[in-house]
Amino acid sequence: MAESASAVALSGVRRIYHVGEPVYALDGVDLEIPRGSYTAIMGPSGSGKSTLMNLVGCLDTPTEGEVVVGGREVTGLDERERTRLRGEEVGFVFQTFNLMPRLSALENVALPGLFRGEDRATRRERAAALLERVGLAGRGDHLPNELSGGQRQRVAIARALVNDPALLLADEPTGNLDTDTGRNVLDLFDELHAAGNTVVMVTHEPHVAERAERIVHLLDGRIERIESVDAGDATGTERDATDAEGDATGTEGKD
Repeated sequence: MAESASAVALSGVRRIYHVGEPVYALDGVDLEIPRGSYTAIMGPSGSGKSTLMNLVGCLDTPTEGEVVVGGREVTGLDERERTRLRGEEVGFVFQTFNLMPRLSALENVALPGLFRGEDRATRRERAAALLERVGLAGRGDHLPNELSGGQRQRVAIARALVNDPALLLADEPTGNLDTDTGRNVLDLFDELHAAGNTVVMVTHEPHVAERAERIVHLLDGRIERIESVDAGDATGTERDATDAEGDATGTEGKD
């Protein structure tokens, strides 16, 4: 079977929470994320960013519609199948790093391989290569509290890459970093994208979003507009959801 051109595709997606009256966290979203692309997701609090991230990352399923990740439709999978798909296709990078405090940098990066049944030597070799890739060669034996914030985020990025995922999903990855350190981490994401990785970054910071090729703006559970960001041009080109209708990268719905 030919590999899909999309890393992720959402069609007619609604996520409804019932808290008294129904709350539409996402309301009719159509979105395609091509393989090898770099997409930023922006919007105010309550716009649906976290819900969209959870669906794309196989942490949740939609109330209505279809979510396809790595060529597989997620909605019909049980929890165990979704966990397996998530481990194979999605690498997560969180604002708070989420490193194991008593494990070294190398052990943190190698940990996902343990759950895949890889032998110790293979895990450590792969982890060491990834630490070198993110600029932390020689730091493998350091515990998280012996590393700076930027170094800890680089360890988290290396860990996210260890299973060679189809999608790198970052949630406010520079939120806990100072400006210079954040810029260095964003440079690393640029390098990973240039190397062919698919990157989706959730952020509320325009200067972070402008590193991407396009910005998906969410509002009230719908896609308000999609902004194409030209290389070297932070202003980009805006299109509203109506203009994007029928476009594989656009949406008819809201959010």
